[in-house]
Amino acid sequence: MACYISTKQNRFYAALESSYGTVAPITAADRFTGRSLKIQHEQERPKRRDKTGTRTYRGIAGALRARTKYELKTYLYGRAVGSTAPRFGALLEAGLGGAPRVQNSGMAVTSISGEQVTFGQGHGLQAGDAVALAGEIRFVMAIPDSQSVLVNAPWTQGQTAGELTGGAVTYGLAASVPGVSLYDCWSPAAAVQRLLRGAVVDEMQFRVSGDFHELSFSGEAADVLDSASFETGVGGLTDFPQEPVLEDLMEEPVPGHLGQAWIGGSPSRVYTLSQARVTVRNHIELRGNDFGTLLPRCVVPGDREVLVDLELYSQDGGVFDELYQAARSRTPVPVMLQLGEQESQLCGLYIPNLIPAVPEFVDEETRLRWRLQGSIAVGTVEDEIYVAFG
Repeated sequence: MACYISTKQNRFYAALESSYGTVAPITAADRFTGRSLKIQHEQERPKRRDKTGTRTYRGIAGALRARTKYELKTYLYGRAVGSTAPRFGALLEAGLGGAPRVQNSGMAVTSISGEQVTFGQGHGLQAGDAVALAGEIRFVMAIPDSQSVLVNAPWTQGQTAGELTGGAVTYGLAASVPGVSLYDCWSPAAAVQRLLRGAVVDEMQFRVSGDFHELSFSGEAADVLDSASFETGVGGLTDFPQEPVLEDLMEEPVPGHLGQAWIGGSPSRVYTLSQARVTVRNHIELRGNDFGTLLPRCVVPGDREVLVDLELYSQDGGVFDELYQAARSRTPVPVMLQLGEQESQLCGLYIPNLIPAVPEFVDEETRLRWRLQGSIAVGTVEDEIYVAFG
């Protein structure tokens, strides 16, 4: 027996469930690197109001309903070159709802004119899909014809005709959200192993411009299972699942100072971004109060909110005038954040219509900083935000 359990010996796996609350099996490929996983399992305790002749708590007979909350934190990591999805892709899909769309690499570019890109073949792209090219990622805004697209911002690295696109994976929104099985594995094998079944991503957040680009996922789960108290039949299991055979996993986090920010209808690159936070809230309720049930049975998504907090050092004129006027008139403007600066380390966040909050002027430093908190995205049908990896 070890004298203690090292927190460095902690491994995470995530897999989408075919039906809510039924544990999804995992393979070594479902493992991802994370910072921390907090799980809080609480039983609801109704208050007894009967008169017992004493102040002593006498307990409650029978099983009680329980709520299981979790929060997982991780970094943005580099991936294999190509259209490989990030290892925590199941959590992204659970937070946004839409299945990933894969854009394969190797499509030849015949011409680039501003935001218009023309290919030497039919591209098969849709609005919101990502295009990765020579260390940058952009999103399709419009499709003039089967071989051309208009992207949300111009290219800055001297991309020219003859180059080949890189692979990309784009996640969009959907009306419903799936449940996830989230495994919390430890060494030694005799330690208590845990498993969240029916985990839903109620809130997903991207934090930009820290030491590393950070992501967090939080919400509720139908239940938490563990190897110490497991009972046959729970979650569709006969035995508590074993961790797959370990494979080497060397993921490098992307430094937080690498990336680009584009704001405005005539997109301008902003170099003075000091912090950014993009939050997707699903306002999910779990169907857990039905008579005769103790645990949640399905997911009920509420109205979605996509919120953006920005802090920028102010400059005179240009995009800052447009941003301030848009905030006062509540006029939507497009915003795109590119995290990372080279192939296999790119993540793009594209918000086509963001109503900016009126900036707060922060004058505590020698340079004026604008703080825009609670800017909200609007859309038509499941199109407030797109997230892509390239």
